[in-house]
Amino acid sequence: MLEGKVAVITGGSRGIGRAIATKFASLGADIAILYLGNEAEAKLTKLNIETSYKVKVTIYKANISSFEDTKKVVNQIKADFTTIHFLVNNAGITRDGLVLTMKESDFDEVIATNLKGAFNMIKHCSSLFLRNKEGSIINISSVVGLMGNVGQCNYAASKAGLIGLTKTIAKELASRGIRCNAIAPGFISTDMTKQLENPEILKNIPLGRKGNATEIAEATVFLATAQYITGVVLRVDGGLAM
Repeated sequence: MLEGKVAVITGGSRGIGRAIATKFASLGADIAILYLGNEAEAKLTKLNIETSYKVKVTIYKANISSFEDTKKVVNQIKADFTTIHFLVNNAGITRDGLVLTMKESDFDEVIATNLKGAFNMIKHCSSLFLRNKEGSIINISSVVGLMGNVGQCNYAASKAGLIGLTKTIAKELASRGIRCNAIAPGFISTDMTKQLENPEILKNIPLGRKGNATEIAEATVFLATAQYITGVVLRVDGGLAM
């Protein structure tokens, strides 16, 4: 289905990013994985995908909050893969705390990674999409960006910003055959959400359960290949933000 295509996934070494990379690979796409902190997990993801599927997988260490770092890594991906067809901006961090006690650095770091990082990647990949006269960008936002959440003003702002970024990029690039959409996951079982395990949370989810990374990956591939969909925010949240 996706043979001959190249998918770039930021934050692709584990959790949702690993599931997304694996799903694209299962459909025949070659994979470029960006990571920052955990080289061992990135190598494990690469090994698992290469063992299961006959696709090319390359991992790149990069700080996506850096404009220059992302420029260099996109140029390297271009050299290694020739082009890019799909960009999934999944990388994200949390620095939770109430606004009264949150440090400025905690706010700045979350915005820099979650929001500016997506801008950096879109900026540097756009020339390849324009050359191809096609491309699909999927930004992984969050229901927190739609609803807000106590103790996460930085994270909520970054994810709400991603939604605004998505809609604007969709409008700017639609005439060139480039689509941009967002996914707003709800409570998904990952390493990042382990500290949030609480039976009370499930009471607020109409479907009565947490989601899993594979369900986000399936939604990502759907948006990546849906030719007449752009500028949407797809909630994958069991009805949490309904």
